[in-house]
Amino acid sequence: MAVHDRSRGHDLAALRDLNSSVVLRELRRESPRTVSGLAGATGLSRPTVEALVEQLTARGWIAEAAAPATGRAPGRPARRYRFRAEAGHVVGVDIGLRRIVLLLARLDGEIVARARHDIAHDATGAERIELLRGRLRGFLAGRGLAPHDVWSLGVGVPGMVGETGRIRSVIVPDWTDLDLARRLADDFPGAGRVLVENDVNLAVLAEHWRGAARLADDVACVLLGPRISCGLMIDGRLHRGRRGGAGELGYLPQLGLEQVKKGFAWPGERLPGESATDALARAVRAGEAGALDVLDRFLAGVAPAVAALVLALDPELVVLSGALAPVGDSLAPLLSAHLGPLTLHVPRLAVSTLGREGVALGAVRRALDAVEARLPDHGPYDV
Repeated sequence: MAVHDRSRGHDLAALRDLNSSVVLRELRRESPRTVSGLAGATGLSRPTVEALVEQLTARGWIAEAAAPATGRAPGRPARRYRFRAEAGHVVGVDIGLRRIVLLLARLDGEIVARARHDIAHDATGAERIELLRGRLRGFLAGRGLAPHDVWSLGVGVPGMVGETGRIRSVIVPDWTDLDLARRLADDFPGAGRVLVENDVNLAVLAEHWRGAARLADDVACVLLGPRISCGLMIDGRLHRGRRGGAGELGYLPQLGLEQVKKGFAWPGERLPGESATDALARAVRAGEAGALDVLDRFLAGVAPAVAALVLALDPELVVLSGALAPVGDSLAPLLSAHLGPLTLHVPRLAVSTLGREGVALGAVRRALDAVEARLPDHGPYDV
């Protein structure tokens, strides 16, 4: 009998946790809500919701919202509750070959701080890690936060990343087979708090969350610039492949992408600190003679790789991102013209509008997903 009672108690505790998660996720989706509104949305009884609201309030997940300033009905207004998005923070990081982008977000995804730092082109892998650690500490300290205030840290890196977060390919110097999450774990202790992912995979997450792919579930996000790669989403879920190598178009020499990249050059004027791709994008937008021809030749060379991707996956949407996204509206029509003779049909093409923050924004989304998977295992005050 005692064993049965313990089992029953365990089952009841699991049911309470499940119901707490249902209520909390409903408030994350829409706040503020009344108890009656939560009961109707979740299918739980009003007494159950009342008990759960009391528990979640005590644990710091939710708080009572202020009464509406206008349109009050006669009598005492019903209490309304909101998700406490300010209870914790996540950080999204994009560390590439030339720059670090940092985004700080609340638990509802609102970006509350951002920073960008350049990286010396000859920096070693170890120097890049120390630079990242120092920039992260300064970034948080400048907002009155410490590393333990960060619930999850998403990090985007160039190159193939394995399922465990180990970097598998040589793009960043000295980072082959590096477990970057473990290197950062001393600053951000706690199981699963540091999540490392391929940068283009994060870019497609960002496009689906807040970019050009919000209304599409089968998406290819193609990185165009000095590096050519692709992130894939199938049925609304990131597709990494068995070893994390899905979409790595640049590794197949028969596609000729290395020659395409070597032939990519804009001889026109470059502003101080401006990259070649930024200079070309500016020249195309300004209508400078020859700039459109350079871009068109580059896209003609890239088109066979994109066509192979389209024929293999038949995506609903292809998002063009990366260094050439600032070219703007002319990018999609030029590529579409080259894809026409190579594919059964040309999918819808869209140019990313997320700018330099796309990968870091995807890292924020990845970090938020990790936090949500644990809700509400503990309260904000326990972190």
